[in-house]
Amino acid sequence: MNALNVAEYTQTLGLQAKTAAAQMARASAATKNKALRALARLLRDNVAALAVDNARDLERATAAGLSAPMVDRLKLSPQVLETCAQGCEQLASMPELIGELQGLKQQPSGIRVGQMRVPIGVFGMIFESRPNVTIEAASLSIKSGNACILRGGSEAIESNKALARLVQQALREAGLPEDAVQLVQTTDREAVGQLIAMPQYVDVIIPRGGKGLIERISREAKVPVIKHLDGNCHTYVDDPCDLDLAVRVTDNAKTQKYSPCNASESLLVARGVAADFLPRIGAVFAAKGVEMRCDPEALQLLGAVEGARLVPATEQDWFEEYLAPIISIKVVAGVDEAIAHINHYSSHHTEAILTRDHVHAQRFLREVDSSSVMVNTSTRFADGFEYGLGAEIGISTDKFHARGPVGLEGLTSLKWVVLGEGEVRS
Repeated sequence: MNALNVAEYTQTLGLQAKTAAAQMARASAATKNKALRALARLLRDNVAALAVDNARDLERATAAGLSAPMVDRLKLSPQVLETCAQGCEQLASMPELIGELQGLKQQPSGIRVGQMRVPIGVFGMIFESRPNVTIEAASLSIKSGNACILRGGSEAIESNKALARLVQQALREAGLPEDAVQLVQTTDREAVGQLIAMPQYVDVIIPRGGKGLIERISREAKVPVIKHLDGNCHTYVDDPCDLDLAVRVTDNAKTQKYSPCNASESLLVARGVAADFLPRIGAVFAAKGVEMRCDPEALQLLGAVEGARLVPATEQDWFEEYLAPIISIKVVAGVDEAIAHINHYSSHHTEAILTRDHVHAQRFLREVDSSSVMVNTSTRFADGFEYGLGAEIGISTDKFHARGPVGLEGLTSLKWVVLGEGEVRS
């Protein structure tokens, strides 16, 4: 497509989405849930066919020299598709939010004032790599009564097209407009520039991908953006703690999967337990080939670990999101220093404290300024599906309008409603 054609194409998508959004806002809960259950069935029925399209993307990505973690993000395994199907079913079984009245209170004038939950309207989703985001975004859009325009990365174009066809088939089966979920069919980057500059059609943009993509969209968008730039997540091992629990959880937080934004990238260890804890977790990381970038105190305590890949940490390491088998490690005096370090260096995504001290846990929960804060569990749980949201549209490190994993509520708004019986203002 030339620039003019891309502009015309995205304008058409926007107009179609706006029209579909009006119909979605009127749709009954039963109709939307029918579409979600149909989509779950179609995903399970088309595992083999989807594998063929996905294989084209994987082959092209490998030939282009994408790193192993990036290729891993592209895979539509049967397990990934089953998780998507379960997410659709979980959303279908959740209570209907749209039209819900809350906080209705009678005022001295006689009027009753409250708020009603309503769809946002049209959201644009720009994402890289993971094609399962197509299903997560589509299913949340359907349940929340919105319309959406999805623009996936060029590396997953065949997978995304195949998934989008199933979504539109599910919408048709339920009697909903196909244009309620549209995939941008061109890989031309100009389509992104057009999509983020159509406030007449698009109500919010949600970027999900690398820091460069999100910075560009935040800088150039003419519509509101729900975003997070990076996932520099921390696990803090406190004094006192259960050492067995701390080793198990820290290992999971870092090595269960290296590519997600909720994997721990920084490990802080209280000085009182460092001599006991660090050699144990160091042995685990050494066995898995994880490079440890350490402050001088951690370097000394890990020096005797056989096979350990140790590197002195630089100042930049405390800020870094590696998305790789690398972790930064620092020994801190205790909970005060841990909280101060996290609030200074983290990306305000997800942080965890592993502790036996209730007061320390409560302070960590209150004082750490991140979108998800955890006690005695893995940062890998910072995920819409794990939080019971059915799926997530992304994770927001903003403080307005949504924060943390963005599920159904994050795709809705509240409007004031006023109920009267002829009252007039004096």
